[in-house]
Amino acid sequence: MGNPGLYHVLFLPEDWRPGGSYPLVVEYPGNAGYLTPRIPGYNPAVGTPDDNKLGYGISAGRGFLWVSLPFVEPGETGIARNWWGDTQATVDYCHRAVLSVCADYGGDPTRILLCGFSRGSIACNYIGLRDDSIAGLWRAFFCHSHYDGVRRWPYSDSDRVSALGRLRRLKGRPQFISHEDAGGTVAETRRYIESTSVEGDFTFAPLPYPQHTALWVLRPLPLRAQLREWVRRVLA
Repeated sequence: MGNPGLYHVLFLPEDWRPGGSYPLVVEYPGNAGYLTPRIPGYNPAVGTPDDNKLGYGISAGRGFLWVSLPFVEPGETGIARNWWGDTQATVDYCHRAVLSVCADYGGDPTRILLCGFSRGSIACNYIGLRDDSIAGLWRAFFCHSHYDGVRRWPYSDSDRVSALGRLRRLKGRPQFISHEDAGGTVAETRRYIESTSVEGDFTFAPLPYPQHTALWVLRPLPLRAQLREWVRRVLA
């Protein structure tokens, strides 16, 4: 989209055909620098769309378009590898990319899932519910590991009053919320959401291990089966 240092990554399913119509998974990455579990072949995250894994874990490469988006630096000069860069530029880039994928590759604009891990999980609300226009793109949300408004982060509008303004744009749409470490932080997120009195269709899913990673979606776990069934139901 203009600057070669600013890009997104589109994955077409193996059953893709021109003229078809497909649900679309839109995914945001975590921050650069966090360490995945010490597994050979996995390196620290670099904060770009190349880090993403959730879309493949959801789709197994069939039946869904999957686009991995960047956070955008001011002036669209490149990818913000940590936190948000220019939030409005990120919102604008998201709009253009989603509309382009739908128009050019058969994405169904009524069946779009927004998802992310870590920073990307916070972005489901922080970016995805930033204003009424972008909030209207999504059918559902999958937030893995952290949630907008639960705690303060090193940016100005991470406070709960600001986060509540974003959460109110959810308007009852479903969210699948997961977190590692035996459910303690999932319970914290549940308490936060309940304290807001914002109504929605929330599914809370604790992971029974402590690693801060999205690699579990690549494993044949019962939780992945639950997630895939949830996605198929909410995007039906």
